[in-house]
Amino acid sequence: MAGLALAVGVVLAVVQFVLGNYVPGVILFVLCVAWAASWSPLVFPRSVTAVEARRRAARDGRPVIFWRPGCQYCQRLRMRLGRAGRRAHWVNIWADPAGAAAVRAITGGNETVPTVEVDGAGHVNPDPAWVRERLVGGAAGA
Repeated sequence: MAGLALAVGVVLAVVQFVLGNYVPGVILFVLCVAWAASWSPLVFPRSVTAVEARRRAARDGRPVIFWRPGCQYCQRLRMRLGRAGRRAHWVNIWADPAGAAAVRAITGGNETVPTVEVDGAGHVNPDPAWVRERLVGGAAGA
C-alpha cells in the first residue's frame, strides 16, 4: 500500500507540474508521501515474531506490541511513545501468523490492534501514557 500511495503521489505531482500548477503538485505529492508513511512499516521499530517477542519480554519485562501497517491507532501509539517505543518488542501481525493468532486469542477472535501484552496479560488499544510507563519504569527501565 505504501508503494501505491507513493506512486499515486508521483503521478499526480507530474500531471500538475506539466499543467504548470506547481503548488498544487507539491501539495498533492506531500499528502501522498504522508499517506504512504502511514502505511509503511518503516516508521515502526523492526518487527520480530510473536515467539521471539514473548521470549525477549519474559527476559526483560518489556511490553510486546502487536500492530499492522496502515492502522491509525497503531500509528498513534507509535508516535505518542516517541523514542521510548523502540524499547518495546513489536510484532507485525500481517507478517507473522503466530502474532495474528496471539491477538485473536487476546481479543476473543478479532485482530484488533494495537494489542499490548505486558506480563502475559493482553490490553487492547491501551492509553499510550500507560504503555510508556511500562517502557520507561519498573523492569522495562532496567
